[in-house]
Amino acid sequence: MNRIQQAFNDLKTRNLKAFVPYIMAGDGGLDCLTERLHTLEAFGATAVEIGIPFSDPVADGPTIQLAGIRSLKNGTTLTAIIKEVAKARGSVQVPLVMMTYMNPVYTYGIETFVHDIKQAGIDGCIIPDLPVEEEDIIAPQLKEAGIELIRLVTMTTPLDRIEMIAKKGNGFLYTVTVKGITGVRHEYDHDLGKFLKAVKDVSPIPVLAGFGISNEDQVKELASYCDGVIVGSKIVELFEKNDIPSLQNLLTVLQSDQKVVK
Repeated sequence: MNRIQQAFNDLKTRNLKAFVPYIMAGDGGLDCLTERLHTLEAFGATAVEIGIPFSDPVADGPTIQLAGIRSLKNGTTLTAIIKEVAKARGSVQVPLVMMTYMNPVYTYGIETFVHDIKQAGIDGCIIPDLPVEEEDIIAPQLKEAGIELIRLVTMTTPLDRIEMIAKKGNGFLYTVTVKGITGVRHEYDHDLGKFLKAVKDVSPIPVLAGFGISNEDQVKELASYCDGVIVGSKIVELFEKNDIPSLQNLLTVLQSDQKVVK
């Protein structure tokens, strides 16, 4: 059992929901990564998703794309990120999940990548452009290293396929809440709640809703249908503005009002 499973087991015993914030490594400089991880941990993050900047981020909306561009302009590399995470792990206890695309992993070398992120203390890996049918190029290595491969499902994924995908993992199921890329949304598909409930009914692992969640009301609403939320673009935006009070308000909203399940 790695840190991700332990974190969700702890939430379950306390009847709480998860909040997983996303940050772009190297946005603002790599030297602030540890500080940002400490901040998110202090505000009660269940885990932190660390994005790897990439020139062709097909799943990312404008806010995260721009954060990736800023990071790349700072000279950020995957090697440097892994080294910085390893330094941070000495004082950061929260589970860390790396979000990357396959191209940087291929370039780095799959075996070396898995070895190095394990040594750095990464607990999970999200690769949105890796289909389940092709995941054997890295999934066995991650499993052997004790690193969870976090898989994604969407509103257009058939329920039987969602069930198949959910049974493959032990971490959590990343459930995409929009038919599109990341970014702030002001409203969702009217069937989203029904969809999240259906996914939760067939998934043996925690179900987290992600993409487009940007305010406290959305966090509470979507968390009521599943096991928690993942918030990316809004977190990136608040860090860029250095709006730490708003960041704290967003991360702590579930801690005071999250036990009503629809």
